[in-house]
Amino acid sequence: MMVWGTLSVSSVGLADTQAVSDINLRKGVTDISGQVYDLHMLMFLICVIIAVVVFGVMFVSMYFHRKSRGAKPAKFHESVKVEVAWTVVPFLILIFMAVPAANTLIAMEDTSEPDLTVLVTGSQWKWHYRYMDSEVSFYSLLATQREQISNRYEKGENYLLEVDQPLVIPTDQKVRFLITSDDVIHSWWVPDFAVKKDANPGFINEAWTKVNEPGLYRGQCAELCGKDHGFMPIVVVAKEPAEFDAWMSEQEEAQRKAKEEEQRLLAMNMSMDELMVEGKKVYNATCAACHMPNGEGLPGTFPALKGSKIALEDMQGHLDIVVNGKTGTAMQAFGKMLSLKELAAVITYERNAWGNDTGEIVQPKDVDAFNKGQ
Repeated sequence: MMVWGTLSVSSVGLADTQAVSDINLRKGVTDISGQVYDLHMLMFLICVIIAVVVFGVMFVSMYFHRKSRGAKPAKFHESVKVEVAWTVVPFLILIFMAVPAANTLIAMEDTSEPDLTVLVTGSQWKWHYRYMDSEVSFYSLLATQREQISNRYEKGENYLLEVDQPLVIPTDQKVRFLITSDDVIHSWWVPDFAVKKDANPGFINEAWTKVNEPGLYRGQCAELCGKDHGFMPIVVVAKEPAEFDAWMSEQEEAQRKAKEEEQRLLAMNMSMDELMVEGKKVYNATCAACHMPNGEGLPGTFPALKGSKIALEDMQGHLDIVVNGKTGTAMQAFGKMLSLKELAAVITYERNAWGNDTGEIVQPKDVDAFNKGQ
C-alpha cells in the first residue's frame, strides 16, 4: 500500500513530512478526514472486542468442556433465548456502528455553501482545474523526468507524484470540487483530505474539503484509466487566505497577458528558428513519451512521425489530429491544452525535424483560422 507524505509550510518553504505509520489509516488534515479516522478506529475497536469475546468463549468452552474431563454434550434442538440473543445482539451492534457512520457519510456529501468551487476534469493522462468564479484555469501534468521512469536517472523522493502546476486552494475555507472527465473514468484521490471521487464522462460528481493546515498534499488517479494511469499525480497546495488571494491575482494577470500575447502573435509571423526551438520543447514535453524523441514511435503501438505521410504531405490532417486528437486511440486532443503558439510550433517542428525537412511553417494565425473553420 502506498502512503503519501504531507508537506508543511516552514520559514524556508514547503518541506516533506512523512506519514507516521505505514500500516494504519492516516488521520489527514481536515475535520472530515479526522472523522473518517475516528470512525475507522471505532470500527476496529468493535471488531477487536467481538473477536476477543467470541474466541474467548470458544477457547474457554473447549478447555473446560473437553471430553478428557468427562464433559457430556447438552442435548437440545432449539432455544428461544439463544435465537433471540444472536439476533438482537448483532442488531444492536449494527445500530451502534451505523449512527456514527451515517453522520460521517452525510457530512462528506454536504457540498452546500462553498467559499470556492473548482471544476476538476480528468483526461488521458492529466488533470485540468478551473476556478469557477474567475478566468483562471490550467492543466496539471506529471513533472517527473522521463529519464527517471526509464531508469536512466536515479528516482527522486516524490517519484511519479510531482506536477508542473499544482492546484492551489485557501485554508479555513470550504472548497467544493466538481469532478468530471473528458474521456474515460478517472478518480480524483487526495488521502489527506479523505476525498476520493470518480470522474465520469458526461457526469459531475461533487466533493469538498476544508483544509486546516497550510501545506502541500499529494494524491493520484485511483482508477485504472489506461496505459499512463500511474502518471496522473495530484498535488494540492493549501495557502493562507491572504496568500491565496495574492496567488489568484497573479494567475489572473498572467492569463490576461497570455491572451494579449496570443492576440499579438496573430498579427505577426514567427521565424522558422523560433518555431523549431519552441516546437522541440513542446514536443519533448507532450509528444515524445509516445512518438519517441527521435520521432520513430513504437512499432505496432504508436506511429512514427519521421517520414510519415501526415507530417510530409497532409497539412490539414496534421492540424486536425493535433488539435482534435483521434477517437478510439491514445492520441489525445491538444487544442485546449496548448496555446496557438505552442500548437503552431509543435506542428512546424514535426514537419521539419528528423529529416522531414518540408520547409513548411505553421503560424499561430493558421491554427486560429483552422479552429474557426471547424
